[in-house]
Amino acid sequence: MTAAPAIQRLPDRNFRFACHAALPCFTRCCANLELVLTTYDIIRLKNRLQLSSGSFLDRYTVTHADRRSGLPIVKLKMLDDADRRCPFVGPKGCRVYEVRPGACRLYPLGRAASKLSKNRSGEVYFTVKEPHCLGWQEETAWTVEQWLTDQGLDEYNAMNDNFLEITTGWPPNHLKTLGRQQLQMVYMAVYDLDGFRRFVLESSFVERFVIDETVLARIRSDDSELMAFACRWLKFSLFGEMTFRIRDRFQEDRSEQALGAGRRHHDSIIASFRASSDQTGRGANFPVSGSSRHR
Repeated sequence: MTAAPAIQRLPDRNFRFACHAALPCFTRCCANLELVLTTYDIIRLKNRLQLSSGSFLDRYTVTHADRRSGLPIVKLKMLDDADRRCPFVGPKGCRVYEVRPGACRLYPLGRAASKLSKNRSGEVYFTVKEPHCLGWQEETAWTVEQWLTDQGLDEYNAMNDNFLEITTGWPPNHLKTLGRQQLQMVYMAVYDLDGFRRFVLESSFVERFVIDETVLARIRSDDSELMAFACRWLKFSLFGEMTFRIRDRFQEDRSEQALGAGRRHHDSIIASFRASSDQTGRGANFPVSGSSRHR
């Protein structure tokens, strides 16, 4: 059995650490993991591997339901060997190092983040000291801020924090009221962005909502723009925030509650997308089985 890592908060935000190939433990941290992937992780990895998001998810991930909220969580699928090694690690280290997931960049730190208010997020950093890791015996000094910049995490955190209002901004009891179809939508909008792009462009979505042509042009080719668009859609369709303007002919009742309007349009667009998928032969089912890395 692998010993559990020692986790400790970093109140002064200073630590000493270095990782390099000369250490006997090099790449041992890349095995036997429960490595949670974020939206931006998947964008970077699938583009590097020249795969669609759906193909990447099928080949390299497993999906579970979060115990508290019921929302889908995607984890990297480890190799089926004795060590359960990462599929992207080799004898010389990470083969996708320049697009490695945010949790790998952050290691040996951990980050807990949540949405405190509409315009403010909260975060806490802590150290993750695994028994095998010799990097803690190195003398290189860091502040948390220096480490984040050195590892390219400022961009990752900024992109992934777009979804904090979805994952931490609502009480778990509210999220647990979401039905299977709504959870499938969360899965597609958060993880399967290429599928979500088809959903927007090949359903009645554009017909129902007022969307600027420049926005449509950007989401056709820019995954980061599509990621922000998907976040807006989830706020509208699941939580009733009026982040989209409905065209007049689709507003059946102007006094309709926002939450009801969001979910009604969600269901109608899903139906149109499934009908379109049936005609084109493309699948319309989104698999859901019932920022962190841990063992």
